[in-house]
Amino acid sequence: MLDRLIEAADSGESVTVESMMEAVGRRSFGPIVLLVGLVAMSPLSGIPTIPSILGIVVVLVAGQLLVGRKHFWIPKRLLRRSIPSDKFAKALKVLLPAGRFVDRFLRPRLTFLTRGGGAYLMAVLCVLVGATMPPLELLPFLATTAGAALTAYGLALIAHDGMLALVAIGATFGVGYLAVSAL
Repeated sequence: MLDRLIEAADSGESVTVESMMEAVGRRSFGPIVLLVGLVAMSPLSGIPTIPSILGIVVVLVAGQLLVGRKHFWIPKRLLRRSIPSDKFAKALKVLLPAGRFVDRFLRPRLTFLTRGGGAYLMAVLCVLVGATMPPLELLPFLATTAGAALTAYGLALIAHDGMLALVAIGATFGVGYLAVSAL
């Protein structure tokens, strides 16, 4: 998936949210949450407003899953938002070795946490994490912690790895603590 995103970054001067969504697929909740988490963990999270935009995307996407929509809808205004291609590609290339390393450890286990009611619970928790991102933006790079939780949720959903879902749930409590402390 990171390779597809890097290809999207190489296609022009800037990368829009829409092109990122097309690279990972509009119907899949896991890759979208993973993408948002990876961007939030990258140096891009230090750019003002990026964490807030990412939080809005997560709330919109996870909220739609919670209400039972089959396709994700994102407002055109958000879809048109863009990031310079060179910065986006550079951030993703930094994450590529880590992505390949993590891929070796993921496997289906404790799948009741990633399917059915478990997936619904993870969507609720993703909404909560997304809602914390704007306040976390007040302190530089603090939104990276929310990105870590979202990355774990996304990977857990993609690989149906319930063990990683438990890690993500623990990280969510840490993000909540940081959000309350930042206020």
